[in-house]
Amino acid sequence: MRTITLGGGTVPVSELALGCAALGNLFHPVTDEAAHATVEAAWDAGIRTFDTAPHYGLGLSERRLGAALRDRPRDTYTLSTKVGRLLVPDPDGSAGDDLAHGFAVPATHRRVWDFSADGVLRSLEASLERLGLDRIDIALLHDPDDHADQALREAYPALERLRAEGVVGAIGVGMNQSALPARFLRETDIDMVLLAGRYTLLEQDSLTELLPEAAARGRSVVIGGVFNSGLLTAPRPGATYDYAPAPQPVLDRALRLLAVCERHGVPLRAAALRFPFGHSAVASVLTGARSPREVHDTVEQLRRPIPDALWEELRAEGLLDPDTPVPATAQAGKAAPTGEALPSKEPS
Repeated sequence: MRTITLGGGTVPVSELALGCAALGNLFHPVTDEAAHATVEAAWDAGIRTFDTAPHYGLGLSERRLGAALRDRPRDTYTLSTKVGRLLVPDPDGSAGDDLAHGFAVPATHRRVWDFSADGVLRSLEASLERLGLDRIDIALLHDPDDHADQALREAYPALERLRAEGVVGAIGVGMNQSALPARFLRETDIDMVLLAGRYTLLEQDSLTELLPEAAARGRSVVIGGVFNSGLLTAPRPGATYDYAPAPQPVLDRALRLLAVCERHGVPLRAAALRFPFGHSAVASVLTGARSPREVHDTVEQLRRPIPDALWEELRAEGLLDPDTPVPATAQAGKAAPTGEALPSKEPS
Protein backbone atom coordinates (compact mmCIF):
# COMPACT_ATOMS: atom_id res chain seq x y z
CA MET A 1 0.00 0.00 0.00
CA ARG A 2 1.44 3.34 -1.03
CA THR A 3 2.45 6.00 1.51
CA ILE A 4 3.16 9.73 1.50
CA THR A 5 4.86 12.04 3.97
CA LEU A 6 2.58 14.62 5.57
CA GLY A 7 3.06 18.26 4.73
CA GLY A 8 6.63 17.88 3.58
CA GLY A 9 7.62 16.75 7.08
CA THR A 10 8.77 13.38 8.35
CA VAL A 11 5.55 11.55 9.30
CA PRO A 12 4.35 9.00 6.72
CA VAL A 13 0.74 7.92 6.30
CA SER A 14 -0.57 4.94 4.38
CA GLU A 15 -2.92 5.49 1.47
CA LEU A 16 -5.71 3.96 3.53
CA ALA A 17 -5.97 4.73 7.26
CA LEU A 18 -8.10 2.96 9.85
CA GLY A 19 -10.45 5.22 11.77
CA CYS A 20 -11.06 3.68 15.17
CA ALA A 21 -14.27 5.31 16.38
CA ALA A 22 -16.05 1.98 15.89
CA LEU A 23 -13.58 0.37 18.29
CA GLY A 24 -15.05 2.69 20.90
CA ASN A 25 -18.49 1.10 20.39
CA LEU A 26 -19.80 3.73 17.99
CA PHE A 27 -23.60 3.23 18.00
CA HIS A 28 -23.27 -0.50 18.72
CA PRO A 29 -21.05 -2.64 21.00
CA VAL A 30 -17.95 -4.32 19.59
CA THR A 31 -16.22 -7.05 21.58
CA ASP A 32 -12.58 -6.79 22.58
CA GLU A 33 -11.88 -9.78 20.33
CA ALA A 34 -13.57 -8.19 17.31
CA ALA A 35 -11.74 -4.90 17.89
CA HIS A 36 -8.38 -6.68 18.04
CA ALA A 37 -9.19 -8.75 14.94
CA THR A 38 -10.16 -5.59 13.05
CA VAL A 39 -6.80 -3.95 13.73
CA GLU A 40 -5.03 -7.22 12.80
CA ALA A 41 -6.92 -7.37 9.51
CA ALA A 42 -5.97 -3.78 8.74
CA TRP A 43 -2.34 -4.55 9.49
CA ASP A 44 -2.35 -7.65 7.30
CA ALA A 45 -3.81 -5.54 4.47
CA GLY A 46 -0.89 -3.12 4.67
CA ILE A 47 -2.63 -0.31 6.57
CA ARG A 48 -0.10 1.46 8.77
CA THR A 49 -1.98 4.57 9.88
CA PHE A 50 -4.46 4.46 12.76
CA ASP A 51 -6.61 7.31 14.06
CA THR A 52 -8.35 7.51 17.42
CA ALA A 53 -9.48 10.07 20.02
CA PRO A 54 -10.44 10.28 23.71
CA HIS A 55 -13.97 11.13 22.55
CA TYR A 56 -14.42 7.68 20.97
CA GLY A 57 -16.09 5.56 23.60
CA LEU A 58 -14.76 7.67 26.50
CA GLY A 59 -11.25 6.34 25.91
CA LEU A 60 -12.24 2.78 24.95
CA SER A 61 -11.01 3.21 21.38
CA GLU A 62 -7.59 4.36 22.58
CA ARG A 63 -7.28 1.46 25.03
CA ARG A 64 -8.24 -1.12 22.43
CA LEU A 65 -6.04 0.33 19.70
CA GLY A 66 -3.05 0.56 22.00
CA ALA A 67 -3.51 -3.04 23.08
CA ALA A 68 -3.76 -4.23 19.47
CA LEU A 69 -0.60 -2.39 18.42
CA ARG A 70 1.51 -2.89 21.53
CA ASP A 71 3.57 -5.79 20.20
CA ARG A 72 4.27 -4.10 16.85
CA PRO A 73 7.62 -2.33 16.39
CA ARG A 74 6.84 1.29 17.17
CA ASP A 75 8.54 2.72 14.09
CA THR A 76 6.45 0.64 11.69
CA TYR A 77 3.15 2.52 12.03
CA THR A 78 1.71 6.01 12.45
CA LEU A 79 -0.80 6.77 15.20
CA SER A 80 -2.90 9.90 15.58
CA THR A 81 -5.11 11.02 18.42
CA LYS A 82 -6.83 14.26 19.32
CA VAL A 83 -7.03 16.99 21.93
CA GLY A 84 -9.79 19.36 23.00
CA ARG A 85 -12.00 17.11 25.11
CA LEU A 86 -10.78 16.06 28.56
CA LEU A 87 -12.36 13.01 30.17
CA VAL A 88 -13.41 13.67 33.76
CA PRO A 89 -14.62 10.82 36.02
CA ASP A 90 -18.36 10.94 36.61
CA PRO A 91 -19.43 8.28 39.14
CA ASP A 92 -23.01 9.53 38.99
CA GLY A 93 -23.21 8.66 35.30
CA SER A 94 -21.79 5.14 35.47
CA ALA A 95 -25.25 3.58 35.74
CA GLY A 96 -26.24 5.08 32.38
CA ASP A 97 -24.77 4.92 28.89
CA ASP A 98 -23.07 7.33 26.51
CA LEU A 99 -25.42 6.83 23.57
CA ALA A 100 -26.39 10.49 23.67
CA HIS A 101 -22.88 11.06 22.29
CA GLY A 102 -23.11 8.06 19.98
CA PHE A 103 -21.19 5.43 21.95
CA ALA A 104 -22.53 2.25 23.55
CA VAL A 105 -20.39 2.44 26.69
CA PRO A 106 -21.12 3.17 30.37
CA ALA A 107 -21.09 6.90 31.07
CA THR A 108 -18.26 6.64 33.58
CA HIS A 109 -16.75 9.95 32.43
CA ARG A 110 -17.96 13.24 31.06
CA ARG A 111 -16.27 15.28 28.35
CA VAL A 112 -15.00 18.77 29.19
CA TRP A 113 -14.01 21.07 26.34
CA ASP A 114 -10.52 22.43 26.92
CA PHE A 115 -8.33 24.02 24.26
CA SER A 116 -5.92 25.62 26.73
CA ALA A 117 -2.23 24.82 26.61
CA ASP A 118 -2.55 22.93 29.88
CA GLY A 119 -5.54 21.05 28.49
CA VAL A 120 -3.48 19.91 25.50
CA LEU A 121 -0.72 18.55 27.75
CA ARG A 122 -3.17 16.83 30.08
CA SER A 123 -5.07 15.31 27.18
CA LEU A 124 -1.97 13.87 25.51
CA GLU A 125 -0.65 12.53 28.82
CA ALA A 126 -3.94 10.75 29.46
CA SER A 127 -4.03 9.41 25.90
CA LEU A 128 -0.55 7.93 26.24
CA GLU A 129 -1.60 6.21 29.44
CA ARG A 130 -4.70 4.72 27.80
CA LEU A 131 -2.79 3.69 24.70
CA GLY A 132 0.07 2.22 26.70
CA LEU A 133 2.50 3.47 24.06
CA ASP A 134 5.57 5.67 24.25
CA ARG A 135 4.54 8.36 21.79
CA ILE A 136 1.87 9.79 19.52
CA ASP A 137 2.86 10.58 15.94
CA ILE A 138 0.10 13.04 15.03
CA ALA A 139 -1.83 15.29 17.45
CA LEU A 140 -4.99 16.92 16.12
CA LEU A 141 -7.22 19.65 17.50
CA HIS A 142 -10.60 17.93 17.60
CA ASP A 143 -13.70 19.87 16.53
CA PRO A 144 -12.76 23.35 17.78
CA ASP A 145 -15.84 24.81 16.01
CA ASP A 146 -17.05 26.77 19.05
CA HIS A 147 -13.59 27.31 20.51
CA ALA A 148 -11.68 28.70 17.54
CA ASP A 149 -10.04 31.65 19.30
CA GLN A 150 -8.76 29.61 22.24
CA ALA A 151 -7.62 26.81 19.94
CA LEU A 152 -5.62 29.27 17.82
CA ARG A 153 -4.32 31.29 20.75
CA GLU A 154 -3.51 28.54 23.26
CA ALA A 155 -3.87 24.97 21.99
CA TYR A 156 -2.09 25.44 18.67
CA PRO A 157 1.04 27.06 20.17
CA ALA A 158 1.23 24.20 22.68
CA LEU A 159 1.15 21.65 19.86
CA GLU A 160 3.72 23.65 17.91
CA ARG A 161 6.09 23.52 20.89
CA LEU A 162 5.57 19.78 21.28
CA ARG A 163 6.39 19.29 17.61
CA ALA A 164 9.52 21.43 17.89
CA GLU A 165 10.62 19.35 20.90
CA GLY A 166 10.03 16.12 19.00
CA VAL A 167 7.30 14.94 21.36
CA VAL A 168 4.92 14.61 18.40
CA GLY A 169 5.86 14.35 14.76
CA ALA A 170 3.02 16.27 13.13
CA ILE A 171 0.12 18.48 14.19
CA GLY A 172 -3.16 19.53 12.67
CA VAL A 173 -6.89 19.95 13.04
CA GLY A 174 -9.69 17.44 12.57
CA MET A 175 -13.17 18.73 11.69
CA ASN A 176 -16.27 18.12 9.58
CA GLN A 177 -16.33 21.63 8.14
CA SER A 178 -13.85 23.31 5.80
CA ALA A 179 -13.91 27.02 6.67
CA LEU A 180 -12.13 26.89 10.05
CA PRO A 181 -9.47 24.41 8.92
CA ALA A 182 -8.73 26.75 6.01
CA ARG A 183 -8.20 29.52 8.58
CA PHE A 184 -5.77 27.28 10.46
CA LEU A 185 -3.87 26.69 7.22
CA ARG A 186 -3.58 30.43 6.64
CA GLU A 187 -2.72 31.47 10.20
CA THR A 188 -0.64 28.58 11.55
CA ASP A 189 2.01 26.08 10.52
CA ILE A 190 -0.02 22.89 10.86
CA ASP A 191 1.09 19.87 8.86
CA MET A 192 -2.33 18.52 7.98
CA VAL A 193 -6.10 18.69 8.13
CA LEU A 194 -8.33 15.71 8.80
CA LEU A 195 -11.51 16.65 6.92
CA ALA A 196 -14.57 14.47 7.50
CA GLY A 197 -17.44 14.33 5.03
CA ARG A 198 -16.74 17.56 3.14
CA TYR A 199 -14.75 16.26 0.18
CA THR A 200 -16.61 13.32 -1.24
CA LEU A 201 -18.16 12.14 -4.46
CA LEU A 202 -21.36 13.74 -3.19
CA GLU A 203 -20.03 17.19 -2.25
CA GLN A 204 -16.90 19.19 -2.97
CA ASP A 205 -17.34 22.55 -1.25
CA SER A 206 -13.81 22.34 0.14
CA LEU A 207 -12.49 22.85 -3.41
CA THR A 208 -13.34 26.52 -2.99
CA GLU A 209 -10.89 27.30 -0.20
CA LEU A 210 -9.44 24.53 1.95
CA LEU A 211 -7.92 22.21 -0.64
CA PRO A 212 -6.36 24.98 -2.75
CA GLU A 213 -4.95 26.52 0.45
CA ALA A 214 -3.41 23.21 1.49
CA ALA A 215 -1.93 22.60 -1.96
CA ALA A 216 -0.49 26.11 -2.18
CA ARG A 217 1.18 25.74 1.22
CA GLY A 218 2.42 22.21 0.67
CA ARG A 219 0.24 20.84 3.46
CA SER A 220 -1.65 17.56 3.48
CA VAL A 221 -5.31 16.67 3.83
CA VAL A 222 -6.57 13.32 5.09
CA ILE A 223 -10.14 12.68 4.00
CA GLY A 224 -12.60 10.95 6.31
CA GLY A 225 -16.30 10.32 5.88
CA VAL A 226 -16.02 9.44 2.20
CA PHE A 227 -19.35 7.60 2.39
CA ASN A 228 -21.17 10.59 3.96
CA SER A 229 -22.33 8.61 7.01
CA GLY A 230 -23.25 5.60 4.91
CA LEU A 231 -25.29 7.22 2.17
CA LEU A 232 -22.71 6.38 -0.50
CA THR A 233 -22.59 2.72 0.48
CA ALA A 234 -26.27 2.03 -0.20
CA PRO A 235 -28.39 5.06 -1.11
CA ARG A 236 -32.05 4.38 -0.37
CA PRO A 237 -34.90 6.02 1.55
CA GLY A 238 -33.92 6.26 5.20
CA ALA A 239 -30.17 6.15 4.51
CA THR A 240 -28.14 8.45 6.72
CA TYR A 241 -26.28 11.59 5.71
CA ASP A 242 -24.34 13.45 8.39
CA TYR A 243 -25.79 11.00 10.92
CA ALA A 244 -29.41 11.88 10.11
CA PRO A 245 -31.88 10.70 7.44
CA ALA A 246 -30.76 12.06 4.08
CA PRO A 247 -32.88 14.94 2.73
CA GLN A 248 -34.61 14.00 -0.51
CA PRO A 249 -32.46 16.21 -2.80
CA VAL A 250 -29.30 14.70 -1.30
CA LEU A 251 -30.69 11.18 -1.66
CA ASP A 252 -31.67 11.89 -5.26
CA ARG A 253 -28.14 13.01 -6.06
CA ALA A 254 -26.68 9.89 -4.43
CA LEU A 255 -29.03 7.71 -6.48
CA ARG A 256 -27.87 9.43 -9.66
CA LEU A 257 -24.26 8.72 -8.65
CA LEU A 258 -25.20 5.09 -8.08
CA ALA A 259 -26.81 4.81 -11.49
CA VAL A 260 -23.70 6.10 -13.26
CA CYS A 261 -21.45 3.73 -11.32
CA GLU A 262 -23.69 0.77 -12.12
CA ARG A 263 -23.55 1.56 -15.83
CA HIS A 264 -19.77 1.18 -15.62
CA GLY A 265 -19.85 -1.94 -13.44
CA VAL A 266 -18.24 -0.14 -10.50
CA PRO A 267 -19.61 -0.27 -6.93
CA LEU A 268 -20.49 3.21 -5.72
CA ARG A 269 -18.37 2.74 -2.60
CA ALA A 270 -15.33 1.96 -4.77
CA ALA A 271 -15.71 5.23 -6.68
CA ALA A 272 -16.30 7.08 -3.41
CA LEU A 273 -13.11 5.66 -1.89
CA ARG A 274 -10.95 6.47 -4.89
CA PHE A 275 -12.38 9.90 -5.74
CA PRO A 276 -10.48 12.06 -3.16
CA PHE A 277 -7.10 10.93 -4.47
CA GLY A 278 -7.63 13.05 -7.56
CA HIS A 279 -6.59 16.13 -5.60
CA SER A 280 -2.87 16.69 -5.09
CA ALA A 281 -3.28 17.77 -1.46
CA VAL A 282 -4.95 14.51 -0.39
CA ALA A 283 -2.49 12.14 1.26
CA SER A 284 -4.79 9.46 2.64
CA VAL A 285 -8.38 8.35 3.03
CA LEU A 286 -9.52 7.32 6.49
CA THR A 287 -12.38 4.84 6.89
CA GLY A 288 -13.83 3.14 9.93
CA ALA A 289 -14.42 -0.57 10.43
CA ARG A 290 -15.76 -2.77 13.20
CA SER A 291 -14.83 -6.18 11.78
CA PRO A 292 -12.21 -7.85 9.59
CA ARG A 293 -14.89 -8.31 6.92
CA GLU A 294 -15.39 -4.56 6.67
CA VAL A 295 -11.63 -4.01 6.44
CA HIS A 296 -11.30 -6.59 3.67
CA ASP A 297 -14.17 -5.04 1.71
CA THR A 298 -12.73 -1.54 1.98
CA VAL A 299 -9.31 -2.65 0.76
CA GLU A 300 -10.90 -4.61 -2.09
CA GLN A 301 -12.93 -1.58 -3.19
CA LEU A 302 -9.92 0.72 -3.03
CA ARG A 303 -8.01 -1.58 -5.37
CA ARG A 304 -10.74 -1.70 -8.01
CA PRO A 305 -9.74 0.16 -11.18
CA ILE A 306 -12.09 3.02 -12.03
CA PRO A 307 -12.42 3.70 -15.76
CA ASP A 308 -11.91 7.24 -16.97
CA ALA A 309 -15.28 6.98 -18.68
CA LEU A 310 -17.02 6.88 -15.30
CA TRP A 311 -15.58 10.24 -14.25
CA GLU A 312 -16.37 11.64 -17.69
CA GLU A 313 -20.02 10.60 -17.41
CA LEU A 314 -20.28 12.07 -13.91
CA ARG A 315 -19.13 15.38 -15.39
CA ALA A 316 -21.48 15.07 -18.35
CA GLU A 317 -24.37 14.43 -15.94
CA GLY A 318 -23.50 17.53 -13.91
CA LEU A 319 -22.59 15.43 -10.87
CA LEU A 320 -19.01 16.70 -10.96
CA ASP A 321 -17.89 20.12 -12.13
CA PRO A 322 -15.73 20.10 -15.27
CA ASP A 323 -12.66 21.26 -13.32
CA THR A 324 -13.03 18.86 -10.38
CA PRO A 325 -9.83 16.78 -10.22
CA VAL A 326 -10.31 13.03 -10.54
CA PRO A 327 -7.86 10.16 -10.06
CA ALA A 328 -5.95 8.78 -12.99
CA THR A 329 -6.89 5.19 -13.79
CA ALA A 330 -3.30 4.12 -13.27
CA GLN A 331 -3.32 5.30 -9.64
CA ALA A 332 -4.95 2.23 -8.20
CA GLY A 333 -2.37 -0.15 -6.80
CA LYS A 334 0.63 1.95 -7.89
CA ALA A 335 3.47 3.09 -5.68
CA ALA A 336 3.40 6.51 -4.13
CA PRO A 337 5.14 9.24 -6.14
CA THR A 338 6.74 10.56 -2.95
CA GLY A 339 7.63 9.15 0.42
CA GLU A 340 8.79 5.68 1.36
CA ALA A 341 6.66 2.65 2.01
CA LEU A 342 6.30 1.55 5.57
CA PRO A 343 7.20 -2.11 6.11
CA SER A 344 4.29 -4.40 5.34
CA LYS A 345 5.60 -6.97 7.81
CA GLU A 346 7.54 -6.82 11.01
CA PRO A 347 11.33 -6.85 10.56
CA SER A 348 12.77 -10.31 11.08
